[in-house]
Amino acid sequence: MVRFIDEPQRVPVPGGKVIDEFVGRVSTGTDRVSVARMKAPAGWDEPAQTPEFDEVTLVLDGSLVVEHDGTSTEVAAGQAILTPAGETVRYVAGPSGAEYVAVCVPAFGPEMAHREDESAGG
Repeated sequence: MVRFIDEPQRVPVPGGKVIDEFVGRVSTGTDRVSVARMKAPAGWDEPAQTPEFDEVTLVLDGSLVVEHDGTSTEVAAGQAILTPAGETVRYVAGPSGAEYVAVCVPAFGPEMAHREDESAGG
């Protein structure tokens, strides 16, 4: 069945980041894929995670630094990065913050992220 989504569901998270989920476990009860728009302020970061889902991150504005495999990749506006399930990654907003779209397969769920330290920046 076709579903029109007129607005996202806001997912509360600590640390100043905003998650607006259009499709996923929270907004539509969909477990196969999630699509969310994120806004992270300058200085935002989150704990390293080893998720059970593949994630495509498309940066719309600003930049993200993705730490992985003992290195880091800066992803600027107009660029994307694919992080596969089972790989440990950490996301950090660039100096002017970041606005980006995250697509996760299967859909994101907090219990599937396997964050190393939930007490970090968020």
